[in-house]
Amino acid sequence: MKNPLLSDFNTPFDTVPFSEVENEHFQPAIETAIKEAKNEIDQITANPEAPTYENTLESLEFSGERLSRITSLFFNLNAAETNEEIQGIAQAVSPMLSEFSNDVRLDEELFKRIEAVHANKNKLGLNPEQSMLLDKNYKAFVRNGAKLNAEDKKKLREIDKELSTLSLKFGEHVLAETNAFEMILTEESDLVGLPEGVREAAKLLAREKGAEGWAFSLDYPSYIPFVTYSQRRDLREKMTRAFGARANQDNEYNNREILLRIANLRHQRAQLLGYDSHADFVLEERMAEKPEKVEAFLQDLLIKAKPAALKDFKKLQDLAQKDRISELQKWDSSFYSEKLKQELFDLDDEKLKPYFQLENVLQGAFEVASRLYGVHFKPVDNIQTYHQEVRTYEVRDEHDRFIAVFYADFFPRKGKRNGAWMTSFKSQWKKQGVDSRPHIAIVCNFTRPTESRPSLLTFNEVTTLFHEFGHALHGMLADTTYPNLSGTSVYWDFVELPSQIMENWCYEEEALSLFAKHYKTGEQIPMDLVRKIKDSSNFLEGMATLRQLSFGMLDMAYHGHDPSKIKDVKEFEKKVFSETQLYPDVPESCMSTAFSHIFQGGYSSGYYSYKWAEVLDADAFEAFKENGIFDKETGEKFKSFVLSRGGTEKPMELYVKFRGREPDANALLRRAGLLVEKIN
Repeated sequence: MKNPLLSDFNTPFDTVPFSEVENEHFQPAIETAIKEAKNEIDQITANPEAPTYENTLESLEFSGERLSRITSLFFNLNAAETNEEIQGIAQAVSPMLSEFSNDVRLDEELFKRIEAVHANKNKLGLNPEQSMLLDKNYKAFVRNGAKLNAEDKKKLREIDKELSTLSLKFGEHVLAETNAFEMILTEESDLVGLPEGVREAAKLLAREKGAEGWAFSLDYPSYIPFVTYSQRRDLREKMTRAFGARANQDNEYNNREILLRIANLRHQRAQLLGYDSHADFVLEERMAEKPEKVEAFLQDLLIKAKPAALKDFKKLQDLAQKDRISELQKWDSSFYSEKLKQELFDLDDEKLKPYFQLENVLQGAFEVASRLYGVHFKPVDNIQTYHQEVRTYEVRDEHDRFIAVFYADFFPRKGKRNGAWMTSFKSQWKKQGVDSRPHIAIVCNFTRPTESRPSLLTFNEVTTLFHEFGHALHGMLADTTYPNLSGTSVYWDFVELPSQIMENWCYEEEALSLFAKHYKTGEQIPMDLVRKIKDSSNFLEGMATLRQLSFGMLDMAYHGHDPSKIKDVKEFEKKVFSETQLYPDVPESCMSTAFSHIFQGGYSSGYYSYKWAEVLDADAFEAFKENGIFDKETGEKFKSFVLSRGGTEKPMELYVKFRGREPDANALLRRAGLLVEKIN
């Protein structure tokens, strides 16, 4: 059987030939690619010549290229278009990949060569990018056990192997629980308060499920509108309880023991490597550097945000009391927040949605990128995709040079996990005079089109699209030599800057006028609505900040200390949330058991980075505001020093090159309305 994954791709821009790839191809291809990569490592270690930067570091950097491409493809499918067969393959290959990674990082001969080059670093005349690659590799080997004795290396391998399967299982359980729930309503009276578009989407979902009436699921485009607009408090409660209980029920998908095992294994791993905690290990390679600094950062924001959050909550309570609700519950949160927003600003998401047709918003993001960074997006139909709904684009610069392939996947499906993310099918690098360009994707779960209307986005979905597109620009505009320093391969608390800064354009009249047009009439969004969007940008900001801080604090509680004493996940979580809790606790709800960011994704000890990067993005956007939000010179500086440089220099050095100084921490508080500065 010919395996297309083991041949060169005869496709436009070397893109994946999805139509030729079957599930059965993945495991044998990964096994073969691991053998190839091992042979490439063996060639480095068997080289009789003295170790040099070129014959050791560069050779290592460009080894395993086929393996990298196959695994990127496979795990992207496991997130966006999975099924039981793919999940089974993931469970089989993950330990192999973990073992191979350890084979490399624990290879004594390879480390000796890297160590020898590193010892002579100052005599080699390396440029900043080469110096960074050398430091990054040397640290990666040391941080992954290169200096451990044989017995401890064996322990490390066992830990990593188990962690690789547990994190997959955690995510599978969350997806299974999300898919398992459905609420079918058959009476029109059950739909009171729901906008027509929400009803129509629910009708369509019911039909897909072979049911009569209206169906609602725990996928965000179904769940969020229901708990926001439904006047049936009992049904909002049913949905909220189901959402909060995911992977915390007494069934085969319970994640309580799994997450504790993950946390404990991470702690054991960190201690084996000489660190006090997993957070100490992780943060050594972050801008924040130490857990104490993160905890101080979160506490400082908590002190400043909590008074505003309590005021916000009091406003919601007062509004709910008009409906004779004496105690506000979690299932009242979105409903009364929306009601209060309409009362204060006369701003209703349903009034906004007709101006945010998905196609127009996407074109708006393209236009912002074009004006700032000189890139242009051309839809193409000659690039294969993994699902018929995925859109493809050829990206070129102002000189018509090819920059990237861009994939966009917008709607929820059974095999797709919730949320939104950017990913890469192929990184950017330069080798032997060739600039190999990246293949970048954004994956979202937006409101589907119905029979009578196109996909119309909520304003939150608009900002989500711009956010993920910011990540995509970071990947597409990469201009580095080495793949492991390219695009989003940066410190984790810096990676959110390019994404979060993009959200700012969604609030600016000059940007909104480019794409916010009524889907039926083409009429531009009225300026009074733009003003209301701007005025409401800090709406309930205190509560929103408190919510984000609670997630960051929970992450640090699991990973900044010894988790072996945690016996009851729910009780532990309640204790951590006590400082930030506003609503009464729901006994069966548990954030931890579905906290995929930290137990499946890469955010362990890093969830704080969303707020950290908000400081950077608020300060950076002030530069655009000072010079004009479409100022080419400011855009070019941001592109040159942030978007294109990847991880070739330390983040703060790159930021200072862009801004001329370190970020002003008060920029975030100013934007959030949590700081009123005195004027002398």
